[in-house]
Amino acid sequence: MKLNLEQIPREKTLTKREFLKKYFKPQKPVVIERFIEDWPAYSKWNLDYMKEIAGDKQVPLYDDRPVKHDEGFNEPHAKMKMSEYVDLLKSGPTKYRIFLWNILKEVPQLQKDYTYPDFGLKLMKGLPMLFFGGEDSHTFMHYDIDLANIFHFHFEGKKQCILFSQDETKFLYKIPHSLITREDIDFADPDLEKWPVLSKAKGHITHLEHGNVLYIPEGYWHHMKYITPGFSMSLRAIARKPKNFSKAIYNIFVMRHFDNLMRRIKGQEWIDWKNEQAVLRTQKLLVQK
Repeated sequence: MKLNLEQIPREKTLTKREFLKKYFKPQKPVVIERFIEDWPAYSKWNLDYMKEIAGDKQVPLYDDRPVKHDEGFNEPHAKMKMSEYVDLLKSGPTKYRIFLWNILKEVPQLQKDYTYPDFGLKLMKGLPMLFFGGEDSHTFMHYDIDLANIFHFHFEGKKQCILFSQDETKFLYKIPHSLITREDIDFADPDLEKWPVLSKAKGHITHLEHGNVLYIPEGYWHHMKYITPGFSMSLRAIARKPKNFSKAIYNIFVMRHFDNLMRRIKGQEWIDWKNEQAVLRTQKLLVQK
């Protein structure tokens, strides 16, 4: 038995009006296949180019180890030079990913290789982020702390993306006071006997290749798995729905600080309690009519 996932619609290209009407206003995901071919990045950006232009930069690396009580919010698991990381990606499968790497800050000249597209939304120009991953590496199922609208521009490699709206949260074994689900769920191939409520969730799936743009509506859960080594860039626009905007404010200014405080006070006991509660709260849905 598999997850209940429908293919994300694909468009060759979209005008601003079409995008706003068909996808932004109803908050539906879409893949735009041919939108950035006029960007220099479209032909220039690959792993070799990143190694050449940013090889001496220290980059933060993350893997799929469980969250620990003594690790800070989004604290990297390792660091290495970009040149070494690209070599690692090319040498074979690795769990190490680069997560939220700000190219504006680290390699300003890369800004010349792209333009901010006009989707009818005001993009946050200080926050273009790069994401890299090795073969078979993946993110945990999560949603972003600011519940932003995300435009995910994919460059080298192939990537599988699974999305769920916030309406499906109750089925996903969400960790309380957190932005993630249970970390031991493999959303690429979940054990639905162990996690039966997942079968009630309705989501979306697609595969990205070079030049594709994925629109992720505000607050959507997303799980990314790298089929081959590669990378993407995300541009963001703030949440427009009042409910999502207020939730973003709560997450940023209350939730994450409360969670960090509880980690310091209770240590691993806090993490264990949250993982247990994720199961108990979700499994209640099995007995509800």
